[in-house]
Amino acid sequence: MPKNKQIHLDNRPVGEAVASNFKLVVSDTPALQDGEVLVRHQFLSLDPYMRGRMNDGKSYAQPQPLGQTMIGGTVGEVIDSRNVKFSAGDKVVGMGGWQEYSVVDGDQVGALRKVDTSHVPLSAYLGAVGMPGVTAWYGLVKIIAPKVGETMVVSAATGAVGSAFAALSKARGCRTVGIAGGPEKCRYAVEELGFDACVDYKLHPDAVSLSKALKEACPAGIDGYFENVGGMVLDAVLSRMNAFGRIAVCGMIAGYNGKPVPLTYPALILMNRLKIEGFIVSEHMEVWPEALKELGTLVATGALRARESVAQGIEAAPEAFLGLLKGKNFGKQLVKLHG
Repeated sequence: MPKNKQIHLDNRPVGEAVASNFKLVVSDTPALQDGEVLVRHQFLSLDPYMRGRMNDGKSYAQPQPLGQTMIGGTVGEVIDSRNVKFSAGDKVVGMGGWQEYSVVDGDQVGALRKVDTSHVPLSAYLGAVGMPGVTAWYGLVKIIAPKVGETMVVSAATGAVGSAFAALSKARGCRTVGIAGGPEKCRYAVEELGFDACVDYKLHPDAVSLSKALKEACPAGIDGYFENVGGMVLDAVLSRMNAFGRIAVCGMIAGYNGKPVPLTYPALILMNRLKIEGFIVSEHMEVWPEALKELGTLVATGALRARESVAQGIEAAPEAFLGLLKGKNFGKQLVKLHG
């Protein structure tokens, strides 16, 4: 069995996460038992939710245990199997974590899923045709429930969730506006992802200024908003929401370092009779097949061409993850582990 490099959570962050919170460990891969599968990971997914799990506090997910491999989505290839459902050579998606290999119980429901790479690249199963894509689908379709001609807005617009949101929203006949950081990301949002407009939040020192820019980009107001950021961005969007608008709350990256993120004008929720609903996509497994079918078609037909930022080697994972939290990534953040 191969030697396995892993990244463990060594200690919990105090305030901002830093590289020294993580530790590289080399271990022996255990021998396969009956029913188990050995997977060699090709890509590791890095996602903002991982920051919340590093804390010990109460959250929607159990804290990441100290001294264990960081949790995370992976795609790879089966290289050995003692399970009749899987054969060497199968391409699979799972939650293998921050490591080069994983031993998986092939009979555990949802632990490992075979995927077809003839029309969809393997890495896309961690982004557009994976958890981020289904996240965008659920928030848009099930919470916002858009109608043709309405205006939809998403923050972190060029990330894995935002790029899928754009394709899904445009497919439903909506004006679709992104919020992203920097001119290059905003240009990409409009020219490549199909957004009707994109607002660069970095040009705006406060919510009032950002709100004015949103008024220009959304002349008919905002009917649906997909929230990834919180803070000033949420304040600015709330001031532009139409009556009976819907907000799907997916992330609050502005508050991931532990500082509270207050809301300036919560009265707007009442004045505009807004529906605001938070959700965790893993609690809605029943929609995944429908969502993945649509997302797979969008990728296979070229209607969704999501960009990827790829760090090389497991050793690069901590710095790539810290960069993701600061918006240094462009598109879906991955780590390439094996060719």
